Amino acid sequence: MAERNGLLFVVSAPSGTGKTTLVEQLVAQVSALRMSRSYTSRPVRNGECHGVDYNFVTRARFEEMVAGDEFLEWADVFGNLYGTRRVDTEQLLAQGQDVVLVIDVQGARQVRRRQMLPTISIFVLPPSFEILEQRLRGRCNDPEETIGRRLTAARDEVAAFIEYDYVVVNDELGPCVDRLRGIVIAERARLSAVRRQAERIVSTFRRTDKETGRQQE
Repeated sequence: MAERNGLLFVVSAPSGTGKTTLVEQLVAQVSALRMSRSYTSRPVRNGECHGVDYNFVTRARFEEMVAGDEFLEWADVFGNLYGTRRVDTEQLLAQGQDVVLVIDVQGARQVRRRQMLPTISIFVLPPSFEILEQRLRGRCNDPEETIGRRLTAARDEVAAFIEYDYVVVNDELGPCVDRLRGIVIAERARLSAVRRQAERIVSTFRRTDKETGRQQE
């Protein structure tokens, strides 16, 4: 039995903010922290591997999983389906692993509505709209229509920052990862996270029958 149940972190941000890169570096630096692998119906891109980047399934299979209530959250993102399988997350948490879900605003709302798993939510903001636009235009060769859709969605998504427990600004990669690491470390020290371990330690301080008898003498 794990010393404690794992913590579930939810990280959201507008497309182009760099949330996936941030979490990948965070997981590389923090022990016992896992990045959840999502399921998606979109085609595999060059350089991606099934079971590493995503679990790639057909749209029909994804819809079957939705009908079977297999997802902790799922969303249609620009015509492609993405989701987090509930049992995968629950198994990791039961093993004492802390898990990070990198999901959008609507996915985070689904997780909160379920109220089955307590979450620590973090919203990542870009330094400004202009910088987000620069990042979107510089990172790939997306069509202008796609970039426009992402920027329009970002205008709505950033207003959701007030729904989250923490907000960090991705102005520079290294310092932003440091801030995320600080959040994880602090949350691991909360009473709710360490109570079982603390109670076990405190139990070793209780007086034995022999010590109690000696005091009475």
